[in-house]
Amino acid sequence: MMKFVRYFQDDTVNIGIFNKAETSVLNLKDIFAQKDCSTMQKVIENLTDEDIQRLQQSLQDESLFKTATKDIKILAPIERPIHDILCVGVNYSAHLEETKDRVANFKKDTNDAVYFGKRAIKILGTNEAVQGQFDIDSALDYEVELAVIIGKTGKNIKIEDVEDYIFGYSVFNDFSSRRLQKKHMQWFRGKSLDTYSAMGPVILHKSALPFPLKVDVKCTVNGELRQNSNTSLFLHDVPYIVSELSQGMTLEAGDIIATGTPSGVGMGYRPGKWLKKGDCVICEIPQIGKLINTIE
Repeated sequence: MMKFVRYFQDDTVNIGIFNKAETSVLNLKDIFAQKDCSTMQKVIENLTDEDIQRLQQSLQDESLFKTATKDIKILAPIERPIHDILCVGVNYSAHLEETKDRVANFKKDTNDAVYFGKRAIKILGTNEAVQGQFDIDSALDYEVELAVIIGKTGKNIKIEDVEDYIFGYSVFNDFSSRRLQKKHMQWFRGKSLDTYSAMGPVILHKSALPFPLKVDVKCTVNGELRQNSNTSLFLHDVPYIVSELSQGMTLEAGDIIATGTPSGVGMGYRPGKWLKKGDCVICEIPQIGKLINTIE
């Protein structure tokens, strides 16, 4: 499995890949001296299929991995997206039902996918703290999601061609202010407060997983398992989502698509289990890793 990691070491931000055991990192600058690998965006744009094959071969040579993982700080794979994050709402039937139950006047009378945007001037990485905007809205919620990272620009993409346009996958936490979300009868503001987007710890290259994906998605709060499902239960799968979004709308390399959360969010409980200061939220997709955030 090839995992791309953005990390901080010796006052420098670097892009690399983990070795198989994730105990050390290979800096992409050491492999691609003639290519701009200074940001994850540049890596996504610049690496060819031949470059990816070269990196996969490098996983067989431990001597190339010169930096110990314990000596780096792992950062969000993409800190500032090129556009607002593209999000899919109520994409699991169980979450759809709990949303209908808890949100007054919420209706979904068709089988069409629900899409919305999420502004993020900075995406948090693993082990970074969420700054709770409790003065604006005390109903802070969590949502574990599979994030799809687009690998090349495309428009009107056919369903059978979607995998060609994907770079990889990450874990996303779509933190949400539920009262703002209800108040405005649309989801943009309630989803877009500063620090309410987290992603990581890595981007897993698409070659590591069969397509379409069937991966577990889990979320715990202070050790309590709240969400536990699998992307095989999507109402609209990744090929459908990417293809439909691209119809008449250009998707660009580096775009992030958050594919929806399963049931078990705080809003779904009676009374609501809202996040509070000091809480630790762990979102996990086993093949990708754990995204850990505390609330301040």
